[in-house]
Amino acid sequence: MNAQTEITVRGYHADAYGHVNNARYLEFLEEGRWALLEQKIDLHKWAKLGRIFLVVNININYRRVAGPGEILTVTTGIEKINRRSVVLKQEITSGRNGVVVVDALVTFVVGGANGRPLVIEGELAEDLQRLG
Repeated sequence: MNAQTEITVRGYHADAYGHVNNARYLEFLEEGRWALLEQKIDLHKWAKLGRIFLVVNININYRRVAGPGEILTVTTGIEKINRRSVVLKQEITSGRNGVVVVDALVTFVVGGANGRPLVIEGELAEDLQRLG
């Protein structure tokens, strides 16, 4: 796994039970994905080419609760590159003890200017391999 992003859990991330709401974890995972993409891919070039990232599936496991004040680390890297999709493996760990709070497999496709998924080959494949 390549990119790491730290997130401090704020009070507004918590629900009525005092722990991070499940929907917030999706936002934390997205922050981790963007950190990886910004580090490894020329997103300005991709925008000019009309390429967009489209999440098509998220499988998430909630392992333990986290609450306000905790420092969480989102780690993101490539699990697998397919012909038309990429699977990222992500983990969120607690900075307090390194225990896994959430783990997820996130599948995305790269859409072209017409919005349809592109075949991952050539320069596109080279760009995506840099994620790993």
